[in-house]
Parts: sequence; C-alpha cells; structure tokens
Amino acid sequence: MQVVLLCGGKGTRLQEHTVSIPKPLIEVGGYPILWHVMRYYSHFDHKQFVLTLGYLGSKIKEFFVEHQEWRHQDFRFRVGKGESQLESFTPMEEWDITFSDTGLETNTGGRIKRIERYIGGDTFMASYSDGLSNVDLSRLLEFHNSHGKVATLTAVNPASPFGVLEIDSHGRVGGFREKPRLDNWINGGFFVFSRRIFEWLGENDNLEADAFPKLAEAGELMAYQHQGFWECMDTYKHSVHLNTLWETETAPWKVWGV
Repeated sequence: MQVVLLCGGKGTRLQEHTVSIPKPLIEVGGYPILWHVMRYYSHFDHKQFVLTLGYLGSKIKEFFVEHQEWRHQDFRFRVGKGESQLESFTPMEEWDITFSDTGLETNTGGRIKRIERYIGGDTFMASYSDGLSNVDLSRLLEFHNSHGKVATLTAVNPASPFGVLEIDSHGRVGGFREKPRLDNWINGGFFVFSRRIFEWLGENDNLEADAFPKLAEAGELMAYQHQGFWECMDTYKHSVHLNTLWETETAPWKVWGV
C-alpha cells in the first residue's frame, strides 16, 4: 500500500538544526528520523512511499539518490578496469519512492491534494515524518476498512510535559504525579485515507484546521485509539529522548531485526 509522508515543513522549533537540513533528516541514532518512519512502515510490508517535499526538499532527494545508507553499513568496495562495485553485507531497503515538490509554503492538506495523481489505489496511508510510535499498522488498516468512512487518524494520549500537583480546597498539596499520561486524546498522525479524501482538500488547506473539522462534522472522520508509545520530534528535548531510547536499545518503534 502507498504511504504519503509529509516532509515539507520548516521545523522552526528545531531551528538550531533546520537552518541547514530539513527536519525529516534530523538523526536518531545516526539515521534520519524519516528513515525510521519508513523502516517502520516497511516492517508491515508498506514499501511504496510518496514524499511531499517543501523546505530544503533537495536535501531529502540527495540523501536517497546518493545512497547515504551505506554510511551505516559494513560493505566491500571493488574498483578497477574502469568499473566500481559496492557490495553491502546488510540487505538494502527495497523501497519505491516518489519525490514530489509540493511548494515551500503549502499547508499539510494542500500537500496531500497535490500528490493525488501519484495515488493509484482506493486507499492509502499517510503520516508526518517526525513522529515515532509502536502503533500496530495492520490493526489500524483493519479498523479503517471496517467502518467505510473517508478518514482514520491515530489518536494518542501522551504524557504531560509537566508534573501534576494534587491540591485540596485548603491549598494543601496531597500528592505529586510526575508527568502523568494525559486524559485527553490528540492527533498522533498515522492516517488511513479513502481516495475520497481528495474531494475534501483544497490546494492550500491545512489538514488539521480545515479538512478534519469538516470531515468530523459530516461523520467521516474516525479515530483509532493507540495507548502505546508515541512521540514526535518537536523540540531539542524530544530529539535527545529519542536518541537515548535508540542508543540504550529500548526504542519501542524498533520492531524490525537487523
């Protein structure tokens, strides 16, 4: 199944990194976070990707076209007689990737609208390129197929960034909970869309602010509730946390082997 990955944003809250590289190329454990997202989808046998490019999109093209993955692998390189050959000891990813320049300032819904011509089936998956999770993509797809609506998003209730005080009516602190899980659900990405989604999108719509409210009002938006791991790389602190999980071999999204 095709997977559309939104890769065009400027990542302004990580500006110390995104001045020179796009946010999807910020590394976790030596690999771009985009690679982690794609590797996760391919574990579920979804290996056809459409990347919606914008800010510094040429850098993303260069990463794949120049076969940057060899930097992380053992390999043998043979030269001579006018030829050169790279033999990797680790299987390379077998991905089919479409790169689409969708505009520097285009909003998320508009980016999806602009790749309509590249979508071949009646159903496709989509996600942001800066969020990692251990959501079961097979069950997510089954859920979407079971209800027949236009769109499914993955709802998550992440941990609060702050500790929570329990205070009685007299102002006494009765307890303290360190960063508890939120009671409310938020949009965690990892979408499944019917092809009918294109009818709901304008050329520069914001997916979250424009399309989703209209879909919800029409009863065409469903939520797959995921209570496992989810985190986006939104700030430097998130970047440090994701890298720590990877380096300590406790990354919940690493469901594949070598």
